[in-house]
Amino acid sequence: MPYEIKVEDHFAAAHALRGYGGACERRHGHNFKVTAVVTAAALDEVGMSLDFKEVARFLREVLETLDHQDLNELAAFRNTNATAENIATYIYSELAPRFKSPEVRIARISVEESPKYAASYLPPD
Repeated sequence: MPYEIKVEDHFAAAHALRGYGGACERRHGHNFKVTAVVTAAALDEVGMSLDFKEVARFLREVLETLDHQDLNELAAFRNTNATAENIATYIYSELAPRFKSPEVRIARISVEESPKYAASYLPPD
C-alpha cells in the first residue's frame, strides 16, 4: 500500500513480569508510548489516505482500557506477561477491527517502555 501514516499516544500502567528472575519481576510502572503505523491503498476525495484524528481516536479508545491499570490484573494479561511485545500484540488485536476497509491495514504497533527500550508487533501479510 503506497500511503502510510503514524499516530502516537501514551498510557501509564504498572506490571510485573512473572518468571523473569530480575528486578522487573517486582511490580513497577511505565509511561508507555505507543506508535501505530497504518497503511492505505488510496487517497480520498480530500487527498488523505486516512484521517489522523480518526486513527488517533481509535488508538485512544484502546489505550483508555490500559491507562492507570495494573496490567497483570486485566484478562488479557492474567496468563500472559505484559511485556512490550505482548502489549503491542494486544493493542493490534483491539485496534484492527476498528478499520472496516480492506484497503486499510495496520503495518506496525510499537510500544516504548522508555526512550531506550521498545518492541513492535508487525502483523503477518
